[in-house]
Parts: sequence; structure tokens; C-alpha cells
Amino acid sequence: MPKISHPRRDQQSKYSRYVHVWSTSTTPTTRIASVSVDSSTVSIMMGLSASWGVEESVSVLKSAAKTRRVAKDEVLSALSVIKKAKLDPSGFLGTLGGSGSPGRTWMLVFTAQKRLESGGYFPLTAVQRFDAAATRIENGVYLGPIGNLTFEGRFSWKKRILAFIFESIRIKIGPFDPLQIGLGQKGEREPSTKDPFFIWFYVDEEIAVAEGRSGGTAFWCRCRRNV
Repeated sequence: MPKISHPRRDQQSKYSRYVHVWSTSTTPTTRIASVSVDSSTVSIMMGLSASWGVEESVSVLKSAAKTRRVAKDEVLSALSVIKKAKLDPSGFLGTLGGSGSPGRTWMLVFTAQKRLESGGYFPLTAVQRFDAAATRIENGVYLGPIGNLTFEGRFSWKKRILAFIFESIRIKIGPFDPLQIGLGQKGEREPSTKDPFFIWFYVDEEIAVAEGRSGGTAFWCRCRRNV
């Protein structure tokens, strides 16, 4: 039987972190490569994985907005992934409220309870308008020919938090002219987290995801006009 020569110890030490030394046993063995991975590579891999998860979740929400047939559990899971990703919010306000008045309108699609334990598709037509240029907000519920109820006010933006104060309410019933009532909130005070607010986790040209002051989460889809 031919004699097997072993590599020198210094050579073995040099290469052992890449390839395991094979056994001299006559029993066949599996040779497994050991790959050296540094922390920066791990960070990149984790980032790619998280990015893929967000993209998949956004796709789920867009499908839910179009069909309202995506299972509630899938929507809740997608919202959880997006919230945990903590994406850069620097472009959120411009996308949410546009570059000029009267801003952009968004229709509420789905609401979830605190900690995303349960949720469902919003049964009414609720539309919010955000005007980034004028820092104005409008929140309305529209009931077709029956009428609508809208609140209007001002907002402030800090990082990813949009705090707002409603200044007036407008009520429209059937064909009659709307009735507008002031809420006594006129003034120069800037809205803060002591007021109602949204924490935004995702905004693109089609959908937006935010958490309210009470801890509930919701997502909207972009709409071109009030209904």
C-alpha cells in the first residue's frame, strides 16, 4: 500500500480554515469547504435579505389594495415586515404630499389593531389629503349621494412623524351646500406628539403605511381625486 505523505503543519495551518484535511481512513468521507466570511459580508447579506422581504411585503399590500382579496393574515404579516425594516423616511413627505397645493390624496385600505394582532379592510370610503407645500391635512369619509364628513387642519413633520391639529369640520348632506364649523384650533401653535399623529414606515407612489397615536397600523393607496 503506498505511503501517504501528510502536509507540513505550517501548510496545514495555512489552509485548514478554507478546506478540511481529508481522513486517512479507508472509509469514504465527505470533504466540506469552510468559507471565511467577514462582518461586512454578513451585513450586506442581511441587508439584501431584509430588502427582499420588504419588496415582497410591498407587493402583497399593493395586491391587497387592488383586489381586497388578499388574506388578512398575509396583510398583517406584510405590515409587520415593513414596520420592522425602519426604512429611511427622508423622501416620505414629498411623496405623501407632493410638491405643490392641493397635495395628494390617499384612500384608506386596511386597519390593524395594536401589535398587529388582528385587522381588516376598511368598509367605508375614507380619503386623506396631504399638502406638503402648505402643511395642510384633510380627512374625509364619503358616502356617495348621502353626503360626506371632512376634517381639515394643519400638520407638522419631524423625521417620520406627522402630527396634526384639525381646525374645522365640514358636513355635507345630499344636494345641500356643506356646513362648515370651526373647532377653535386656529393659531400659530405647531402640532406636536401631544396631538394626534402618524408615524410613517413606508411611502411610495402607490401605497403608504403608518401607525397612529393609539398604536394601530393602517395602509393607504394613492387615489387621484376624492370620491
